[in-house]
Amino acid sequence: MSDAWDQLLSEAQAAHNRISALQNFCAFPDAVHRKDCAPHHDPLSDRMQADKGLFASDELVPFRDALCATAADAKWRETYRDTDFGETLHAHFGCYEVIGADTPLQATTMRSFVIYQKPHFHYPMHHHPAEELYLVIAGEGEFHMEGQPSRQLQPGDTAFHPSNVPHALTTHDTPIMAYVLWRGDLGTKPVWTYPEELS
Repeated sequence: MSDAWDQLLSEAQAAHNRISALQNFCAFPDAVHRKDCAPHHDPLSDRMQADKGLFASDELVPFRDALCATAADAKWRETYRDTDFGETLHAHFGCYEVIGADTPLQATTMRSFVIYQKPHFHYPMHHHPAEELYLVIAGEGEFHMEGQPSRQLQPGDTAFHPSNVPHALTTHDTPIMAYVLWRGDLGTKPVWTYPEELS
């Protein structure tokens, strides 16, 4: 286990200890086990590490930097790659797991991810059984949830998505980096809510 992953684990736990929305969503795992995990590179990894638009509040800068420091050795996800919109999505949006099943930081009681999205992109409506909490780490984005008004969120803001409720994310002039927590059904992948609109 590299020092970078140890530092990321420390920053994730510190965020849970400091931010009540994370504490209220789920407990930080009592045991996180180290495991070798073959990295899977994504060009968005390089973009995220070099992006000067990822401004963060002072308290979130160490978490942002720890996420960037592990990006090159992470297993970036291929969600939706086999769908009609998959290639377009992966040119603008990337994600890797921080704590959970497909990461050097193994846990069974929750999954957490980092997402990065370039400016001027709309990640369409999608849903999944897992309940989800977003914490904006850096940059900003407009969060949409079906049946609710959209919200523009900045570093330190959170967004909760109930089980199977469609939600989406739009970036405007800045990119976004967010820390994402899952609880409940941790194994079912997300799907497009309205795939007919994406072909």
